Amino acid sequence: MLEIIRLHNELMGTYGDRGNADVLRYRAKARGITAKITDISYKEAIPSDGDIYLLGGAEDAAQLLSLQALRKGSMLSKAAHKGATVLAICAGFQLIGESYETREATHTGLGLLDVKTAPGTQRYVGDIAIKSSLLESPLTGFENHSSQSILGSDSLPFGKVLQGHGNGESGFDGAMSVAKRENIFGTYLHGPILARNPEFADLLLERATQSQLPALDDELADLYANWRRSFIK
Repeated sequence: MLEIIRLHNELMGTYGDRGNADVLRYRAKARGITAKITDISYKEAIPSDGDIYLLGGAEDAAQLLSLQALRKGSMLSKAAHKGATVLAICAGFQLIGESYETREATHTGLGLLDVKTAPGTQRYVGDIAIKSSLLESPLTGFENHSSQSILGSDSLPFGKVLQGHGNGESGFDGAMSVAKRENIFGTYLHGPILARNPEFADLLLERATQSQLPALDDELADLYANWRRSFIK
């Protein structure tokens, strides 16, 4: 049984990122892998034995409330360090870094990625495309944030920006852990990212199951992904 843990969707689901869980479940089941989605409210304890953990985007107040809940018991951190796959989008990405700064205060993050986030010089809104070393095809999405994320030496960028801004003015988007046993990914790509980029969904499933997946004939998903990529300038 593959368990997909969708964290704090009532807080971190502002931009439709909840769809990432549905894509993972669909693509797993299409290959005969039994998969279920478990929704965990910010009022509930986080299980540490999930296979994939997902965090989405949110506004500032909801983001802080989610962070306070995530700190309790450090269960997400424990699961990640044991090898669970983690995908965090936008505000979720900021939460799993070392710290994120608003115009009012600086908040200590979960420390899963060596990343610090601070207010940027503008609002970054619109289509974004990146090229990740993990995948052959570029990834597309949309971004909507006003922060800059700066990577430390223990994180690698998730991808190089082809269009849009990503982490700010660095030319890169997101981050991923350099530790061999860890499968932690952060990015600013909404969309939801896994609906727009099925290859990345399959990579996460392979990391979670520690096995190579057979090819999947999903014509509609492939057509949509390629159509979105056709707009990359």
